[in-house]
Amino acid sequence: MLRASINPSLNRMATSLPSVSAREGAQRVQRAAQLCLDMKANDVVLLDLKGVTDMTDYFVIASGTSDTHVRSIGEHVISEMKKAGLAVHHTEGLQQGRWVLLDFFDFVVHIFHPTLRSFYQIERLWSDAETVALEPQE
Repeated sequence: MLRASINPSLNRMATSLPSVSAREGAQRVQRAAQLCLDMKANDVVLLDLKGVTDMTDYFVIASGTSDTHVRSIGEHVISEMKKAGLAVHHTEGLQQGRWVLLDFFDFVVHIFHPTLRSFYQIERLWSDAETVALEPQE
C-alpha cells in the first residue's frame, strides 16, 4: 500500500479497517457519485484505478458551479455517507471550496471549482484508468 510506505503508522490503521468486498466497494463509490449528482454536480466521472495505483481503488470527480456549491456537495457526501455507516477518513479544501478532496480509503472524491478542474485536468493525469458508467440509484 503506497500510504503505508510513505507513513508506516498508516499500515497499522489500514490493516485494522474492515475488509470490503469488491462488489461492496463498487456500490459505495457509486453511492458517492450519486450523492454528487443529487446536489446537481456537473460532469461527474468515476475512474477505476485498480491496477493503475495502490493508492485507492476509485476516484469520483465532479464539479460545482461556485465555491459555495463545491462546499455544499462535499458536505452532503460526507453527511450522507456517514449516515450509511462510512465516515470520511480525511478531508482537504472544504473551507475554501475550490477543490474538495474526501478520502474514504477505497475511493477518493474530488470536487472541483470549474476553473481548477480545467487547470489540473485530473482525468487526463489518470487517463490509464478505466471510466466506469454511473449506475442509476433507486
